[in-house]
Amino acid sequence: MSLPISCHNNHFGTLGQIEPSHLAEIAKQGYKSVINNRPDFEGGPDQPTSAEIQAQAESLGLNYAYLPVVPGAFTPAQVAEMSRLLKTLPAPILAFCRSGARSTNLYQMALQLG
Repeated sequence: MSLPISCHNNHFGTLGQIEPSHLAEIAKQGYKSVINNRPDFEGGPDQPTSAEIQAQAESLGLNYAYLPVVPGAFTPAQVAEMSRLLKTLPAPILAFCRSGARSTNLYQMALQLG
């Protein structure tokens, strides 16, 4: 299996919605941390919950953060938290949402904070 990860640089990548089973491949590719930017149940009852993904991530030794954001409605606090996570989580970091676009936009906004 090859996940369509968009590598922004050596420290950060984004991806669309993942399943808990994808985390082994993510870890195999060298990622150390995962940030979930998708609110639970945004995609309906079949979307894996943050708790399900977190449990699998941690069982594989990955760091995990849940920072759910609504597309196009990022708050200054969410951008600040993303900036903090980027500075404190072990890299490389993979962030995901429904398509990867929201995580990419949040990443770009967080970078502007320095």
